[in-house]
Amino acid sequence: MSSRQALILEAAARLVARRGVRGLRVDEVAAEAGVSTGLIYYHFTDRAGLMQHTWEFVNERAERYTQSATDAAADPRTRLEEMLLLELQDAPDVIENSTAWSEFRASAVFSPELAGQVREATAGWTGDAEELIRQAQKLGDAAPEIVAADAAERLTSLVEGLSERWLAGSLPLDRARALLRGAVNLELGARP
Repeated sequence: MSSRQALILEAAARLVARRGVRGLRVDEVAAEAGVSTGLIYYHFTDRAGLMQHTWEFVNERAERYTQSATDAAADPRTRLEEMLLLELQDAPDVIENSTAWSEFRASAVFSPELAGQVREATAGWTGDAEELIRQAQKLGDAAPEIVAADAAERLTSLVEGLSERWLAGSLPLDRARALLRGAVNLELGARP
């Protein structure tokens, strides 16, 4: 990706986070990025192409900030908890990403194409959580009787809800993180 494309996608993600997907106009993205609308059309063909690439940009950015930190964790259970907690941090990129994700998710209600993309990305994230739970079970660090897929679905859904409440100001960040830690312990069982 060129530096100009990255600049445009950063601007588009910022605007999606601030204004949502449905009313976003290409000329607004161009103004935010400080480029011509022609350059956006050159790189992304049309508004739909820009939104598709913005969606991919938001997801790739989330993968980068969660993956780099979770790689350092020693055991699967700790990696799971870190992966989830990293979605609840007071960092500009995370706040923007979480808000943009919420906007894309809300717009997916009215867009079958976007719904498929959201479904696929959510399944990937939930699948990553499920795999870590299964690994923790194999090591005896999670209750063997839990259904890993169900626990992963509940935990990732909880992160989305906690994130929205925190970002809306109805839940302090520390409280959201504490609730998530408690949920991991409830879902996986006490550590041996």
